[in-house]
Amino acid sequence: MRRHVLLIALAVLPIALAAQGRGGGRGAAARENETVTVLRPARVFDGESMHEGWAVRVRGDRIEAAGPAAGIAAPGAAAIDMPGTTLLPGLVEGHSHVLLHPYNETVWNDQVLHEGLALRVARATNHLRATLMAGFTTIRDLGTEGAAYADAELKQAVEQGIIPGPRMLVATRAIVATGSYGPKGFALEWDVPQGAEQADGDSVIRVVRDQIGHGADWIKIYADYRWGAHGEAAPTFSLDEIKLIVDTARSSGRPVVAHSSTAEGMRRAVLGGVETIEHGDAGTPEVFRLMKEHNVALCPTLAAGDATSQYAGWKKGEGPEPAGITRKRASFKAALDAGVTILSGSDVGVFTHGENAREIELMVNYGMPAPDALKSATSIAARVLHMDNRIGMVKENLLADLIAVDGDPTRDISALRNVRFVMKGGTVYRPYAAGR
Repeated sequence: MRRHVLLIALAVLPIALAAQGRGGGRGAAARENETVTVLRPARVFDGESMHEGWAVRVRGDRIEAAGPAAGIAAPGAAAIDMPGTTLLPGLVEGHSHVLLHPYNETVWNDQVLHEGLALRVARATNHLRATLMAGFTTIRDLGTEGAAYADAELKQAVEQGIIPGPRMLVATRAIVATGSYGPKGFALEWDVPQGAEQADGDSVIRVVRDQIGHGADWIKIYADYRWGAHGEAAPTFSLDEIKLIVDTARSSGRPVVAHSSTAEGMRRAVLGGVETIEHGDAGTPEVFRLMKEHNVALCPTLAAGDATSQYAGWKKGEGPEPAGITRKRASFKAALDAGVTILSGSDVGVFTHGENAREIELMVNYGMPAPDALKSATSIAARVLHMDNRIGMVKENLLADLIAVDGDPTRDISALRNVRFVMKGGTVYRPYAAGR
């Protein structure tokens, strides 16, 4: 027996030593063999402020150095000159639905009930590619809307290099109170599949755990929805139910995000312990002050309302704005005035994937200074999503998620539409091409 143990130990030893050389961190030899690239734009927005004349050195999948160009060169490094451009961290989309496509193409009910899973995944594959090519290197996808756990598997496909796409945080099915969600409008005797998972009372514990078991990074709840006596938005979960959801998720290290557009739904969500609130259309100054006190971020999804208003017949730029847009402007201003942390998130899927920058443009249009809007999609987004040790800034040792755009987006936010270069984790997905 001892002889057998000795032989096994001797056989395993070389493997263990090799693994020791590879594991934990990258050794000097490994680092020497990594690709080194120096990016030389006109300026660098590092996630907090703009720096003229900076360059960035990337080694492998990490940012090795950033600073004045004269000090960034390295022997043998490949250099990419990007005159006239701004280099900035890969943008973050805080609220997406890669398994949906624009509602003016197919209404939500029909997407959920008539489009098969394989069809929806095929669309989502293109959506992920378009999002990455638009400079968004990380997304938080907030619900599959009837497509089961396809988001978790799409995340695996991206991570395994099967398809190109942004880094994904997923919420799987999302959680709704029984009877509150949709699709609706069918004869009452039919049991129609829902766009999210129903749960109530103590059953929320099992549902939260089940979604975590199926790959959820965040737990999403609908703190209110359009199920009021006259079809208006009204709170769904009680405060105790929200606390139970948050406590269950938190025990495994998962944060909770709440869809909420009513003041009471937002109040319950904040007191229940959620970390971000989506939409916030009817938020009041009092509720926004409560969010500020509890360090709850707002993901305003301005672009979704802008899109649906146009689908309903509003010709943007002609005549007065719809009442819903006016209310959204007011609630967003109230959130800014209260000092609420703003996470850039558009609800893309309601409109075309790859046009995610519409949200950042609208935040500026609605009164947010352009540098602050950029932060909300980079450094602030990384902090809110618990990823600030990996992404969100042009900073040594963070992942090399870097994009370049023509012009200076702190002066003209529409520059974000002119993406010239995309790198995610040190891999170039959109090579720089001048003069386009």
